[in-house]
Amino acid sequence: MARFVFITGGVVSSLGKGLASAALGALLQARGFSVRLRKLDPYLNVDPGTMSPFEHGEVFVTDDGAETDLDLGHYERFTGVAARKTDSVSSGRIYSNVLEKERRGDYLGKTIQVIPHVTNEIKNFISIGEDEVDFMLCEIGGTVGDIEGLPFFEAIRQFAQEKERGQCIFMHLTLLPWIAASGELKTKPTQHSVKELRSIGLAPDVLVCRSDKPIPEKERAKIALFCNVRKEDVIAAPDLKSIYEAPLAYHREGLDQAVLDAFGISPAPKPNLARWEDVADRIFNAEGEVKVAIVGKYTQLEDAYKSIAEALTHGGMANRVRVKVEWIDAEIFEQGDPAPYLEGFHAILVPGGFGERGTEGKIRAAEFARTRKIPYLGICLGMQMAVIEAARNLIGVKDAGSEEFDHEAGHKRFTPVVYHLKEWVQGNHTVARKVSDDKGGTMRLGAYTANLAKGSKVAEVYGETVIEERHRHRYEVDIAYREKLEEKGLCFSGMSPDGRLPEIVEVTDHPWFIGVQFHPELKSKPFAPHPLFADFVRAAKEISRLV
Repeated sequence: MARFVFITGGVVSSLGKGLASAALGALLQARGFSVRLRKLDPYLNVDPGTMSPFEHGEVFVTDDGAETDLDLGHYERFTGVAARKTDSVSSGRIYSNVLEKERRGDYLGKTIQVIPHVTNEIKNFISIGEDEVDFMLCEIGGTVGDIEGLPFFEAIRQFAQEKERGQCIFMHLTLLPWIAASGELKTKPTQHSVKELRSIGLAPDVLVCRSDKPIPEKERAKIALFCNVRKEDVIAAPDLKSIYEAPLAYHREGLDQAVLDAFGISPAPKPNLARWEDVADRIFNAEGEVKVAIVGKYTQLEDAYKSIAEALTHGGMANRVRVKVEWIDAEIFEQGDPAPYLEGFHAILVPGGFGERGTEGKIRAAEFARTRKIPYLGICLGMQMAVIEAARNLIGVKDAGSEEFDHEAGHKRFTPVVYHLKEWVQGNHTVARKVSDDKGGTMRLGAYTANLAKGSKVAEVYGETVIEERHRHRYEVDIAYREKLEEKGLCFSGMSPDGRLPEIVEVTDHPWFIGVQFHPELKSKPFAPHPLFADFVRAAKEISRLV
């Protein structure tokens, strides 16, 4: 039977609940416990799949095809535990489930209310798989006091009441602001946040206090007194140079010990932190630097490409170099020469995206990398743009483009090299989709197998010829152009098992030019960098030595 840790936040948003949850999971693992992490989000979207990256940042995708909050990426990167559909839920999904049951008559004519029907649905979600692990860490999105979060707070209050005493604890993350004029940390926002939490029936067992200054003993004692926790359970969360310091930093502050004490686990197993000490060593003792340009369309918000940024960091750690990333808006060189913007970089990465905006800039970035022999990694749309560029400039299809852009315009403008995927095989059944279908959850989502060509660059990188990677896209490269493109050096080196869907392309007479239809960044971890990112950074490192 799992022990439950419910993580809540107060005062302001974006304090780092996801990172704190992930770090705690890593520390519990280091002590020999098994963990699973979950995110409960109060927004009314059924999932974040239809949200703009500017609204919500990256959409993380699980092996089983769920579109989830980016915090699940933190959970996977820190624990190595593959997330599942049952690890992320929103108010929208909860209410949808309740209303579907009401329409079917499952409630036998009852009046449907937030309590008990919505809260019961939340509790049912929380309890999924509780016999599989030692600890279940559940992060509640948003901030205490938000009206939309109240059903979740009520649900976890009930859940803890219904479990045996000592099976659930509450960890609350707050802010200690530094007031420069008075030269002191202020504890009042934390006091008020805990008061708000207690007013809805929840009492924190552990307080994690974000601050850019050390917490003096006087303030720590004051917080403990007014928030009714032990002084040892007031944990400082200072700003860090790297998020991968978090497990070691939280361990020094005693977070994992405080949690185990709250559960009465004594004596606690000693932690083995060798993995995280090695990670920290690779980050802070880099032996060089490479510059990578990310040419994208959501560059104003780094969280839109969170997993890519982290995977590049992991690739740098594998090669003991620091990866300096510069974000370049693809639109700025749609009509001009990209050279002034891209010269001086050791590698170019073009990530995924939706819609036509910025695509001509991405095509120019792919051409620049191909002709200048600069390492290039195209992901999802970045692969499609590389194929379109090759079709235009290598085999003479001057109006090569994507069916996606024709649909946006409402009329045909391009010769489609990329087409809308209407049917594909998933497991043992065929999936069919129409362009007019709802946008949410209608893409090729989750883990799919790809077969790699023997002797290809990607087979060398992976060290095997059968791989499984996560997808999130509606459009596919048309294999009708395969023969002509391969004659000109663009090799289709990875294909779906049935041979219909291109998964990977590479330029054969190039130091390192690979495009992938899937999202390799989603499976990269600091202690297990994804092979594509590790080798991409290695290639950039080789170029940096030649400059």
